[in-house]
Order: sequence, then C-alpha cells, then structure tokens
Amino acid sequence: MATQSLSSLLSISSSSSLRSLGRYFSWGRAINRFSTSVAVEEPIRPTVQIDYTQLLINGQFVDAASGKTFPTLDPRTGEVIAHVAEGDTEDVNRAVSAARKAFDEGPWPKMTPYERSCIIYRFADLLEKHRNEVAALETWDNGKPYEQAANVEIPLVIRTFRYYAGWADKIHGLTVPADGPYHVQTLHEPIGVAGQLVPWNFPLLIYSWKVGPALACGNTMVLKTAELTPLSALYVSKLFLEAGLPPGVLNVISGFGPTAGAALCSHMDVDKLDFTGSTDTGKIVLGLASKSNLKKVTLELGGKSPIIVCEDADVDLAVEHAHSAVFFNQGQCCCAGSRTFVHESIYDEFVEKAKAHALKRVVGDPFKKGVEQGPQINGEQFKKILNYIRSGIESGATLEYGGERVGSKGYYIQPTVFSNVEDNMLIAKEEIFGPVQSILKFKTLDEVIRRANTTQYGLAAGVFTKNINTANTLTRALHVGTVWINCYFVFDAAIPFGGNKMSGNGREKGMNGLSNYLQVKAVVTPLKNPAWL
Repeated sequence: MATQSLSSLLSISSSSSLRSLGRYFSWGRAINRFSTSVAVEEPIRPTVQIDYTQLLINGQFVDAASGKTFPTLDPRTGEVIAHVAEGDTEDVNRAVSAARKAFDEGPWPKMTPYERSCIIYRFADLLEKHRNEVAALETWDNGKPYEQAANVEIPLVIRTFRYYAGWADKIHGLTVPADGPYHVQTLHEPIGVAGQLVPWNFPLLIYSWKVGPALACGNTMVLKTAELTPLSALYVSKLFLEAGLPPGVLNVISGFGPTAGAALCSHMDVDKLDFTGSTDTGKIVLGLASKSNLKKVTLELGGKSPIIVCEDADVDLAVEHAHSAVFFNQGQCCCAGSRTFVHESIYDEFVEKAKAHALKRVVGDPFKKGVEQGPQINGEQFKKILNYIRSGIESGATLEYGGERVGSKGYYIQPTVFSNVEDNMLIAKEEIFGPVQSILKFKTLDEVIRRANTTQYGLAAGVFTKNINTANTLTRALHVGTVWINCYFVFDAAIPFGGNKMSGNGREKGMNGLSNYLQVKAVVTPLKNPAWL
C-alpha cells in the first residue's frame, strides 16, 4: 500500500444537500442556530459473529480463573454487545508463565528467522481474507466508521505485519574493530517476554505496532486489550494460531487497568513493557516497572499537537488537512491537530472555510455508507468533551459551529469549531480527545514557535507553507516527534512514530520499532597470531 494521508483515503463526496436541524444551542449567554449533516437512525445490526470472548493463554481460549466477565458496549446505543472474560492477577500469572516457557523452552526463538517470517506472512494473508469481519468488530466495539476501519485501518495493519515479516531475517549485529588482537561482535538478541498494553481508540492498529516487531525479533508476549474494545484483538489472535504460531508465544488478556494491567506491569518475569495511552496512566506504568524489576519501557502517550498555517499557505489545502487532523476518528487520536495556529492575514478566511467543512461533515451510524463521524467511545468521554465545549464558551472563545449532542441515543457529538481561542484556555491546553477544533491567531514565526512549544506534550505537528525556508525553520524548531509539511496523518509501516516530553519515549514502527524488542550483547574473543586486525 502506497504511503498517503488518511484524509485523502477518507475523502467522501458531499453532493447530497445539507439537512437543516434548526437546533438551538444555549449555554450561559448565547443562542446560536446551526445546521449539520446527520445520518443517525435506528442502528444497523452488524452481521459478524462474536465468537471469541475468552482469554487466550498458551494457545487455548479459556475463562478467567475467577469466572468473572464484564460487558463491552456499543457506543451507538450504550447497549451490551457481549460479555468478555475479566482477567486478573492469576490470569496474568498464567499468561506470563506460558510466555516464559514458550521463550525459554519453546520453538519460537529457536526457529530460523525465515520460518518466523513465514508465519507472520501467513497471518497477514488470513487477516486480509477476514478483513470485513475484523473491520465490523472494530466498528461495533469502538464506533469508528466502517469505511475507515475496512479501507484505511485494517489495510495499514496488514501492511505493518508484512513489513515486520520482511524484517525477521534481516536483523543482525556487527563485527567491531578493537584496539588489540580481539575478534569483537555484537549480537542483537530478543529481549524475552514482553508485556503490551493497547488503547481503545485504535485497538488493532496499535496491536500491529507492538506485536509485529516483537514477533519478528523472536520474543513472546502477553498483550492486555483495552477494556472498552477487547473484541477485535481476540479475533485476530485466533488467526495467528491458524497461521502456525506456537502456543504461548502470543497470550491475550482482557481486563481492567488497576487489576490485570497493574499485574502485568509489576510482574517480575516480564522483561519489557510497551504502553500506548494517556500520560497519567503512562506515569503509573513507568512507576510499576521501576518498582518491580526495572523492565525496559516504551511509552506513546497524549498530545496537544499544533498545526501552523503560514500567511503564504494554500488555505484550502490547510483547511482540509486541519479538518481531518482534528475530526478523524471522532477526534480520538493522540496526535490530533487540536491547536490550529493561523496567520492573522488569512485568519478570517480560514475560520469561515473551517466552519463550512464542519457543517458538511456527516455524523451518524458508523455502519452506514458515507458516514464520516460516529459516536464517542462511551458516556464518560462524551460528558468530558461536552464539558470542554462548555469551558470554551465560558472562557470567551467564539463557538463558530457545533457543540451539541446529535440525536438522543448513543454518544454522538457535532463537529465543533472555536475561533478567537487564547493559549490560556483549557481547550487550548488540555487534551480533549474529541471533535473540537480550536483556531488561534498569530503574527510572527518566532511567536508561533514559542507558543506551539509551550505545552507539556510533544507528539506531532503540521506546517502549511509554500516557503521551504519557513518549513525548514519550523521543522527544526518544533519539539515534537513528527512534523508533517503540507499534509497530516501520513502513516506508513516504515515511518517511526513517537513523542517527546510528556508524550512519551521511544519510537514505534519502522526500523526503530525493532530496537524496542532487542538487546545488544558484545562478544569478545582473543585472536592468536592474527594475519590482520
């Protein structure tokens, strides 16, 4: 799959006429009239079967030791989809034991790298064969548009596994010249048992970022699903068994952070942790690792990513990408472009066009064709986003569009656009994780660099300019892990991704993703009467 932006992949025709809602919105001091495109009706029943709700331990699907289950809910309605096994400390212990035995005694690390790559390739083929079912599970459990899951995310998952399958037999060390008669080599060895914790916003995409490189390097693992979205990981892990992955290599635990998650992070027989999620939880993960066995930790955490639209930018291009940067996946992206800085000379034009884009965005049942925005993940997130919107209004930002619930069922929110946003407002400082665009005004390059960097986060940024010197200046000045120039959300299996500051440490994907699951060993052997050194 060629590298391209998610916004280009998700382009949907808006030829249908807009449907006026005639809604009135009142919070405190203003009443505004809005219209939007909606497709919220009686929920469409997915045809996919829920076959895997147990824990995967040592190649078998089993109940939790306690017998407990918990419900996973449909964000479209808040109703129960299925009851899933609730893993706890005892289940984590069983899973880690299976992973340790598979690493120390099993065939996986002892296979040739080519044999390992063949199994990962076979899995990718099976995933492609079952793409529609997997996408349906992802949409049902998460609320993201089915077209997004099936046509964007699952192909990226498949590509990531094929990318790392290709790496499996290309991992090698070096021969190092030394000062003296010694033969020195470095070995790049698998790190052992990895504990992996994936988030609810991109359950399978992040699954591929962690499982793919870990397997390519010869590790075994225990993966904890997000409690809000456990279904797709359990389904695809069954495909790994079909592909020939030995028992115990990949174990999957569904459960809650304070119980199953804490047990995994604290476990003395886990050699490595890889966590994607909130910054606050990342601190807990790091603390548990340090208090146990100082296991190596990779963290990909929150963000408040700036988009900088310079005075010479292509305004239409910038508006389009800034729109997708904050509204894609219902705004539930760690690297969402949630602070849009626009030069004062084009500010009014940009705001009007951003408002028009939001007005055309189709919100509704994510299984319906043409829908661009589904519900938020749950009621807690839904209320949190509405509180941020209230805060924006009360702090003096101008609500240009949106801000309301859509429909009376489920967790749908209108795409929301604020102008006249100031740096000290909560909507400009804190990670909202929802469909809220904050548009700020700037005058000079030095000013916007300072303001863009004045945040605890450092995950990503977008820059829109026609001047290569301006682009180069901003690229080097912004304290982030990724800078997109005249584009946004360009993801590829080969491009490393990760953050600075409170957005985490380490990088996933690409060659850098391999280093998370390898340790380097130096081997020194004396040479007697060498012909050369």
